[in-house]
Amino acid sequence: MLIDLTVDGFIQEMKSDSPAPGGGSASALAGSLSAALGIMVANLTTGNAQYAGVQGQVEKLRADLEPVLKDLERYVDEDTGAFNDVMAAFKLPKETEAEKLARRDAIQASMKAAASLPLLVAGDCLRALKGAVELLRIGNTNAASDAAVAGRLAYAGLWGAVYNVRINLGSVKDAEFNAAKRAEVTELLVRGEELTRELSRLADEKMP
Repeated sequence: MLIDLTVDGFIQEMKSDSPAPGGGSASALAGSLSAALGIMVANLTTGNAQYAGVQGQVEKLRADLEPVLKDLERYVDEDTGAFNDVMAAFKLPKETEAEKLARRDAIQASMKAAASLPLLVAGDCLRALKGAVELLRIGNTNAASDAAVAGRLAYAGLWGAVYNVRINLGSVKDAEFNAAKRAEVTELLVRGEELTRELSRLADEKMP
């Protein structure tokens, strides 16, 4: 599994001439790094008497980020798996009319799955971004840069996932499915931009 590789091993896989892992897995990885950094900031805040008034909030943020981290780690591999399923569908036989129809249906099903998975990544990156903003607001000020980096990584992961949704939707012929997924993307991006503006404001305030 990709997530079990060393950092260098993952980088070597990424830079190879194979199309997977690619941007989708990288986006999930960026999100997972964001969530991990957020959890670190929470850990550096918990038990610190200076932040006694926000212990409950910080513990809740940490608890919320743990499943986000686990999901995004899983998506690193699942994104590559979804891409491989698309490639397998394109390799199906197409000699007879029945084979052509089966191949067409398999391609469409795999493209829908390949568009849906990065949408999950985008949603979790948004959750990681929200956590980073709150931790930058109330967390240990000595780790303010870490919270800000967590937010920026989440933002990068969000946009990376969105690009993967869009490119895969370009091959999906189901208009209703396409419109619904694009609406979800728009909603995620609107919220992501709002949170990123707040992240920037707080970062400038904490680290002038």
